[in-house]
Amino acid sequence: AGTCDAAIQSAPDASAPPKLETEDQKTLYALGLLIGTNVKPFALKPEELAIVKAGLTDAVTGAKAQVDLNTYGPKVNELAERRSASGADEAKKQGQAFADKVATEKGATKTASGVVIRVINAGAGASPTATDVVKVHYEGKLVDGTVFDSSIQRGQPIEFALNGVVPCWTEALQQMKKGEKAQVVCPS
Repeated sequence: AGTCDAAIQSAPDASAPPKLETEDQKTLYALGLLIGTNVKPFALKPEELAIVKAGLTDAVTGAKAQVDLNTYGPKVNELAERRSASGADEAKKQGQAFADKVATEKGATKTASGVVIRVINAGAGASPTATDVVKVHYEGKLVDGTVFDSSIQRGQPIEFALNGVVPCWTEALQQMKKGEKAQVVCPS
């Protein structure tokens, strides 16, 4: 009987992030980020992302396409629009649930238009009118708490005509007084 020696090599871990050591590697990674940004609106599930990767691989390697691009290429925008609309509906539901929750908290009121204003620290004096110029410090957040804009982080309050901003702000700030701090939840 003979013996057999075998060298076992481990496959690279597909879940491990690639090493980005050279400028070309970093640039190629940036290419992936750009492609991913264009694909993000599709809100792909992992199994769908695998199908997209297969199409990308076939295109790059010159493999025979599994579908006719003239037939299915135009359907890409249709799918993007359906997925985007579905995502917007879900975001609107989440936003409404968040607004409803804040409306039940102490110091909160809800206007007829759906704006929720929760006073944190009361102010004093007169409230501005829609044509007044106001100076405010603010922090804009998504319902998940992600900050998307902040005069506080910039360390500089902003000044604007109250009738020159989104209707929610125009309405809410007219109910506030100088020095007041409030949470304002704008409807979708």
